[in-house]
Amino acid sequence: MSSTSERDFYDVLGVQRGANKDDIKAAYRKMALQFHPDRNKSPEAEEKFKEVSEAYAVLSDEEKRKQYDAYGKEGVYQRYGGQEEVFRGANFQDVFRDMGFGYGGGFEDILGAFFGAGGRGGSRARRGGDLTLHLQMGLEDAVNDVTKEVEIPRTELCALCRGSGAAPGTTPKKCAQCGGTGQLQRVQNAGFARFIRVEECGKCRGRGTIIDNPCRECKGNGRVRRQRKIRIQVPAGVDDGHTLRLRGEGEAGEAGTPPGDLYVVVNIPEHPVFKRRDSDLFVEAHVNAVDAMLGTELRVPTLYGDVMLDIPSGTQPATSFKIKGKGLPRLNSFGKGDEYAVVRVDVPKSLTGKQKDLLKQVQKEGKLQ
Repeated sequence: MSSTSERDFYDVLGVQRGANKDDIKAAYRKMALQFHPDRNKSPEAEEKFKEVSEAYAVLSDEEKRKQYDAYGKEGVYQRYGGQEEVFRGANFQDVFRDMGFGYGGGFEDILGAFFGAGGRGGSRARRGGDLTLHLQMGLEDAVNDVTKEVEIPRTELCALCRGSGAAPGTTPKKCAQCGGTGQLQRVQNAGFARFIRVEECGKCRGRGTIIDNPCRECKGNGRVRRQRKIRIQVPAGVDDGHTLRLRGEGEAGEAGTPPGDLYVVVNIPEHPVFKRRDSDLFVEAHVNAVDAMLGTELRVPTLYGDVMLDIPSGTQPATSFKIKGKGLPRLNSFGKGDEYAVVRVDVPKSLTGKQKDLLKQVQKEGKLQ
């Protein structure tokens, strides 16, 4: 389990955070020309091409870009549920149209760069899908590291056929229609342009193999649905919306590809007593007008138990008193924040005759300072 710290997508493309769509497209086009594996045969070129393509897929889409700016990469993936959906909708075809590559450079080809498919041979088997879980917690739970056990439904590799989909003792055979690639190429000529579109093979449904004797447990799918208990370690100091990534705890992949990840989004509702600002807490401390003038001692709640707070004479409304170290632990750091008791002076709505006479007497003795 970890919170990933990968390169900022704006830095990847070399653009400012306020860059418009044309700037982003131009930056991606330049870097795609430099690192596309059809042109650059260096070992690191393909990984670099994947990185800039992922950045472009997010930043060229207005909604995905808003999500990224607010919550980072993990926020985008937990909302859209995996790379295929993150890439879907990006206009790669427009970028690659006249770049001279041997294939169309569309959505399927970019996915191919990520999943080992798309125009380069191999089946369309993809890593497992990512899952998102919303974990409800109280503010009190954020005081310490906490372990939560949750139950999630997910697909897992079939134990009987070990993910092959074929009955034990049998072997899937290569699809004759696609030659085992799981894909079919469609070529379209339009004037001087030649477009190549990669489609999933309809006969084998992109697997590249045909199963004559399917496994009785998974019915040939290679995966089964299971209800799985998972222990989640939540660090102290988490805030509402914080996302934890559990690698490999998502859906099972196809044909032996890696499983997806589980994204745990922490949800902490507003507390009835405490207000939060990062690791600091704020609480209202109510005193009546006389106690504010004369001074008093007040019991103030904290997440660690009540404390006694001295209210000096002449305390003004909205005065804030710091209670050191009574805030929340600082996430991924040391120490705790502080709690601030903000004074609210309660003025009585009605007075007895005797109380009014006493106040008038004070008023006669001299103006209150």
